[in-house]
This record gives sequence, structure tokens and C-alpha cells, in this order.
Amino acid sequence: MTSNDIDEGTSKEEWVGMPEFVQNKKEPFSKIVLRFETEEDLNDFAKLIGQNVTPKTKSLWFPHKPHIKPYVRRWVDES
Repeated sequence: MTSNDIDEGTSKEEWVGMPEFVQNKKEPFSKIVLRFETEEDLNDFAKLIGQNVTPKTKSLWFPHKPHIKPYVRRWVDES
């Protein structure tokens, strides 16, 4: 069987009649930039907010909000 034997439609043709799906990105209420002069200052801040913060930390949620890995979510057809 060659690729010419398969009648392949365009992606738009494949989605005819399918429901529209729009998922808006959730933005935080507010964002701030913090700068720490020393590692001790960073560690003190981490203790104050009760979260693990390292010099490599780029962002975090307060209160803590764990990252959701894509493989944790599963959709199951119960029909």
C-alpha cells in the first residue's frame, strides 16, 4: 500500500462537525520581581513564605501551587 492509496483529507476536512474548543490561558492577578543581595536574604525569604527557593528558581506561586505534569491528567470515555 502506498500513500497514494489512502484518501487523506486536509485537517479542516477532518474537523468538520467537531465542537469548538477554546481554552484561555489563566494569567496571575499580579506579578512582581524580587531581587536579593545575598543568598542568606534569599533563604530568609524562602522561610518566610514557606517554600523551597533556590538561586535557580525563576518563578513560584504564592500560596504554593504545584506544577501539573501532563501525564497526570487522563480523559476517559465512559460510554
